[in-house]
Amino acid sequence: MKSFNIMLKSINDVKDFVNIVNKYEFDVDLSSGRYVVDAKSIMGIFSLDLSKPIKVEAHTDDCGDFCEEIKKYMV
Repeated sequence: MKSFNIMLKSINDVKDFVNIVNKYEFDVDLSSGRYVVDAKSIMGIFSLDLSKPIKVEAHTDDCGDFCEEIKKYMV
């Protein structure tokens, strides 16, 4: 499992991020405070506090391509 932080600053960022995550078979969770949501759920992401960094947990050991695609959101 790989963990890192991202920032989604706009509605388009959220939409693009969900589209990227949905390309991959493995599970990805986002957590903010005590809330954890499925990163493939656009409604779940909008329930988080997007003004702060969000922790990403990719449930795979091989997430090189995934990390490369979402590099622009990493903080």
